Amino acid sequence: MSLVADVHADHGATFTDRGGREVVADYGRPDSAARAVRNGVGAIEMGYGVVIVEGDDRVEFVDNAVSNRVPSADGEGCYTLLLDPQGAIETELFVYNAGERLLLFTPPERAGPLVEDWEGKVFIDDVELRDASDEFGVFGVHGPTSTEKIASVLNGAGSPEPELTFVRGRMNDVGVTVIASDNPTGEEGYEVVCAADEAERVFDTLLTRGLNAAPFGYTTWGMLTAEAGTPLFDTELRGRLPNVAGVRSAVDFEKGCFVGQEVVSKVENRGRPSKRLVGLRPEALPESGAAVFDGDASVGEVTRAVESPSLDAPIALAYLDFDADADAGDLAVRVDGDEVAAERADLPFVEGGARSLRLPTYPEATEQT
Repeated sequence: MSLVADVHADHGATFTDRGGREVVADYGRPDSAARAVRNGVGAIEMGYGVVIVEGDDRVEFVDNAVSNRVPSADGEGCYTLLLDPQGAIETELFVYNAGERLLLFTPPERAGPLVEDWEGKVFIDDVELRDASDEFGVFGVHGPTSTEKIASVLNGAGSPEPELTFVRGRMNDVGVTVIASDNPTGEEGYEVVCAADEAERVFDTLLTRGLNAAPFGYTTWGMLTAEAGTPLFDTELRGRLPNVAGVRSAVDFEKGCFVGQEVVSKVENRGRPSKRLVGLRPEALPESGAAVFDGDASVGEVTRAVESPSLDAPIALAYLDFDADADAGDLAVRVDGDEVAAERADLPFVEGGARSLRLPTYPEATEQT
């Protein structure tokens, strides 16, 4: 359930479900909202699950489970993954060290199962876990003037930097934590965390106090993140090897053992995966799962596609065979039973004021796996 549903409704919002949590789909003009974010700043209520980990062994316990190194210093965070024994992504996580506890942001449907799974693995560790999803409001603030927006309403601290670090301060006399995002929209961005019972005041502050921000929902979020080349959990990451998804910022290949490490390290050492995530510029808008062809050969499939407000044209993310010829000029994608031409496009599709740290990257090819 949205924490500020009445406020969203007053702005003309329609709602949708994200992993069992109600979130805003849009406010009637998702394309206009995307342009407002690209040209200024917008605010969105994020649909996260939240897990709190406490106890003296909290950092070591989580670090042993995830693909990236968990920071040991208060005010620092990381983007990381939970993998299955075959190296496939089960959950993405943002882990923040908040002093006496770790704060974990997960896809909304993953918080409960994560706590249940990890509670079964706590033996002699001094670790306590709980699903705290109902205790916090989290709002994203994104756009080229988002730093000015935060500065105009945050008291007691400056805007945090670099990415995935945070500060504590106050907005309109409400205690908040402000996190520097990893730029998923391709623009500067922040996340503002507050107690659930203060969410309405904080959202109002973000929209109307200081530098005004335009409200936007998850339809716009999908447009902006696609333009930025940012893979999302439900469409590009779930069930994929991190090497295939190209989310190298989520994996520390030098850290100690974690579930799935042997597989991802093997692929890393061989130089390249069998597939990679790329951008396409199709002549018509395909659906998720649409087949991609190179001549007569099927070489991959679309993960998601949107009408780009910035480019005024369809764009798509797709997994293609690593060896698919980017310059052949014969790529096509299936749309309503027909094959329409598509061109490979460099990611990001749109160069904003910042680059997403989740932008897919791949090592120099040496050997096919």
